[in-house]
Amino acid sequence: MELNGKKILILVETLYNEFEFWYPYYRLKEAGAQVTVVGSGSADTYMSKAGLPAKVDVAADKIQVADYDGVVIPGGYAPDHMRRYPAMVSLVKGFAQAGKLVAAICHAGWMLVSADIIHGRTVTSYFSIKDDLVNAGGNWVDKEVVVDGHLVTSRTPDDLPAFMRAIIGVVGG
Repeated sequence: MELNGKKILILVETLYNEFEFWYPYYRLKEAGAQVTVVGSGSADTYMSKAGLPAKVDVAADKIQVADYDGVVIPGGYAPDHMRRYPAMVSLVKGFAQAGKLVAAICHAGWMLVSADIIHGRTVTSYFSIKDDLVNAGGNWVDKEVVVDGHLVTSRTPDDLPAFMRAIIGVVGG
């Protein structure tokens, strides 16, 4: 399996997009990764936009970047809630600074903006947050997946297959 021995975090908060959380969660497990669900610490379980629960394994302030190989940030409205918690923003920034995978889909680009990690980088996202990414210094393009070093971004749930292939490629080397 491509990711045996790799440890990946998936962030979650209220109103997450269920496709953008569960598809990566199970695809990473299928590839052999150990997947840890990380929340802000405001709850033990978060509900998706459609009402599906996601149980948290650990709060963001308990995570050491050195212990993991990357982080995946689902979209929905969750990223707007995530970025209200400094520990979650610091976690994303820490992965970027360490040269480890940071993967964001849809509205998760908001977390990249708040972590101040996209200046001069090429990214994509859901079209409605394009201005936010451009104003943060990103070079926004309309593609199903963009890989800029260890930064992987995608637009919508329709892009999940390409998003996951890119994530596995970056982490699996």
